[in-house]
Amino acid sequence: MNVDARGLVCPQPVILTKNALKDKPAQVDVLVDGVAAIENVTRYATAMKYSVEKVATENGEFILKLRK
Repeated sequence: MNVDARGLVCPQPVILTKNALKDKPAQVDVLVDGVAAIENVTRYATAMKYSVEKVATENGEFILKLRK
C-alpha cells in the first residue's frame, strides 16, 4: 500500500498513515516532502511497532518504508 502525503501539513500525513495502518498491513510506503512529516510519521509508525526506513528520492522527497 502507498500513501502520498506530499504537500500536506501535519497532522494530515499522520492521519493518512494511521488510516493506512488500520488493518495492520505488513508494509506501507509513505511519500512525504517535509521534515515535520518525516518526524511525525516515523514517531507514529514506531509507536505502532513498525520499523521505518527513510529513502531519499531524486527530487528532495522521501519514501518512508514502514515494515512490520
